[in-house]
Amino acid sequence: MREQSLEFLRELMEAPSPSGFEQPAQSVVRSYVTDFSDEVDTDVMGNVIASKNGKGKPRVMLAGHVDEIGLIVSYIDDKGYINFKGVGGWDTSVLVGQSVLVHTAEGPVPGVVGRKPIHLMSASERGKSIAIDQLFIDVGVEASEKNGKKNGKKSDSKTSKLVRIGDPVTVGNGFMPLQGDLVAGRCFDDKAGTFAIVEALRLLARRKLDASVFAVSTTQEEVGLRGARTSCFGLDPHVGIAVDVTFASDTPGDSKKKTSDVSIGGGPVIVRGANINPRLYERLIEAAEAKKIPYQLEASPGGTGTDANAMQLTRSGVATALIGVPVRYMHTPVEVLSLKDLENTAKLLAETIARLEEDSDFTP
Repeated sequence: MREQSLEFLRELMEAPSPSGFEQPAQSVVRSYVTDFSDEVDTDVMGNVIASKNGKGKPRVMLAGHVDEIGLIVSYIDDKGYINFKGVGGWDTSVLVGQSVLVHTAEGPVPGVVGRKPIHLMSASERGKSIAIDQLFIDVGVEASEKNGKKNGKKSDSKTSKLVRIGDPVTVGNGFMPLQGDLVAGRCFDDKAGTFAIVEALRLLARRKLDASVFAVSTTQEEVGLRGARTSCFGLDPHVGIAVDVTFASDTPGDSKKKTSDVSIGGGPVIVRGANINPRLYERLIEAAEAKKIPYQLEASPGGTGTDANAMQLTRSGVATALIGVPVRYMHTPVEVLSLKDLENTAKLLAETIARLEEDSDFTP
């Protein structure tokens, strides 16, 4: 991968962006896209919209959501321990023993997620699933600093002076190279998508286009496809292509019958089904085969639960497509993907858009 592109990916992954708190990551996006975009705007939902050839036709919206799953501070007890709620969908068993950063107005505060040790649990407790209210964050306030009573009145804990209700929390590390071209991180869902749409815009920067292209780093996907819904309404595109992660089925215990036959390193995954415009799907296949870009296929019978779903149903309807970047261990702090898959996703987007003509028709 190009050195500058890899550095952008690293910075993007390390910037915190739980749903509703995406602006540190959006600042990274804005800084990177400025050099090759005609215009860069941020709307009231926090979506960053970078455009090229804004008066061209058809109008194409690319969507990759920059928000990640995370936590939010909900309560601080009188001993300084922090309770939290999940932002997005968590398997709570994954959270036990994780390192976290609480992002405060004064900067990040490190902590760990704790719970009652297994040695002290009853037999019935050991067999039960973990409720999120059984977990807490310990930021290391010493006993002498913890809240006590003075003259019969409760005093504030040091924790409550460091952390406030509503502060967002990220879990785990942002970016960790593995062997070969594989990398791990806490939020490839869906900073992989943000990276791919931005890189596609960069690849198109010096090409002559009929289409206008709007690369949108969307917000709040993990809590209801919210940023894509509003930005798509505002842009009113003819075509919408979302890039999100999808399940790799190449690890022990995975079932290709339940998901699809998808492997890390096998190329971007082109989705087919009700959420996908058939003529746009054909354009993606044609571009991939013409440029010898490896690809994989996935079937999705209904709405996909991605930004593609929100775009398809905006206004009077949008011709939509969805490309998935294969990822292992989704919605954990150690999601794994291939950098080559990520590069090929950007290439596939760019080649497909470069082939669109002003009078392209997507009516089935």
